[in-house]
Amino acid sequence: MDYANKADLDLVEVAPDANPPVCRIMDYGKYKYKLEISEKERKKKQTQITVKEVKIRPKIDKNDFLIKEKQIEKFLKSGNKVKVSMVFKGREVIHRSIGENLIKKLLEDLDGKYNLEQPPKFEGYSIFLVLSPA
Repeated sequence: MDYANKADLDLVEVAPDANPPVCRIMDYGKYKYKLEISEKERKKKQTQITVKEVKIRPKIDKNDFLIKEKQIEKFLKSGNKVKVSMVFKGREVIHRSIGENLIKKLLEDLDGKYNLEQPPKFEGYSIFLVLSPA
C-alpha cells in the first residue's frame, strides 16, 4: 500500500483466489479505459446478420409481386438474409403448383443476386426458403 501511495497509483488485486493473493500497482482508471476501448474495437469488427422475412400469397397481383421482389433485392443488397414464406389459406393448398411457379419466377428474376441457403420446402400450409447475399 505504501509503494502505491508513494507512486500515486492504485493497488489492484489481480488474482484473489491465488495463495498468496496477487496484487499489482497500476493506474486503475487508465486500465479500465483501455479495456473499454478494446471492447469497442471488438464490437466494431463484429458483423451482425439479421434475417428479414417477406410473406407472399399465391393470389398476389403482378405489381405487388414486383414490389416484394424489389424489397427482397433491397434486403439482400444491405447484407441481410431473407426468409421468403408463401402461406396458403384454406383450399389454396390444392393449387400448390401456383405457389411453386411463383417461387420459381422469383428465383429466376433475382438470379445471381443471392445464394440459396435453404431450398424451397413445403411445410403444412406454407412454403419456406432462405436467401443470403451473393
